[in-house]
Amino acid sequence: MAIDACLIRGDLHPGRARVHRRTRGRGLWDEAIARGETGRVDLSGADDERLPILLAVSDNGPQMRSGSTREFLAMCAIAQHFGRPGVPQDQGWIESLFGHVKREHPHLLAITDPVTLRAELAEVRSFYNGVRLHESIGYVTPNDEHDGRGQAIRKARRDGLERAHQTRLAWHRNNRHTQPDPDPR
Repeated sequence: MAIDACLIRGDLHPGRARVHRRTRGRGLWDEAIARGETGRVDLSGADDERLPILLAVSDNGPQMRSGSTREFLAMCAIAQHFGRPGVPQDQGWIESLFGHVKREHPHLLAITDPVTLRAELAEVRSFYNGVRLHESIGYVTPNDEHDGRGQAIRKARRDGLERAHQTRLAWHRNNRHTQPDPDPR
C-alpha cells in the first residue's frame, strides 16, 4: 500500500494544496496508528474545522475492502474513499506513480525482505521527489514545485534558451562570409 508515501509527501500530485505536509503528515499518521493500537478514538474535537482529516483513497482492491482493514481504519479515525470500479483514472496520479516506479526501478519487484524493501523505497522516494524531473509540472522536481521554486526554474530555463538562441543567431550573422568558398568561379 502507498499510504506512507502519500501522507509523508503531500506533493506527489501537482494539483494538491501547497501546505507543507512532510512532517505534519507523518505526525498525523503516527497519531492515527496510536489511536488504532489503543482501540479507542477520541472524537471530542471532531467538529473542529481546523482539525485535519485523514482519508484513505483507494481502488476497490481486496486489501482495502477487507473487514479487518475497515475496522483498523475506523479505529484510527481514517475515512475511506473508493474509486469507481474499472476506472483507474479516478486515482490516476497514484497509478502514474506506481507505473513509473515499476518501470524505472524493476529490481524492487524481486525484493522479498520488508526491511530491504522499505530502505529501497526510501531511496526511490528521495529520487522521485528530489531528482527526477516531472513532465506534468514543467520538468521540475516535486520538491522544487512544493517549495515554490518551480516558477523561477521554468523562467530561468526559458530565459536561458532565449539567450542561447540569440547567441546562435549573432554568431551565424557574424560568421556568414568567413568560410572559404569551395568553388570560387
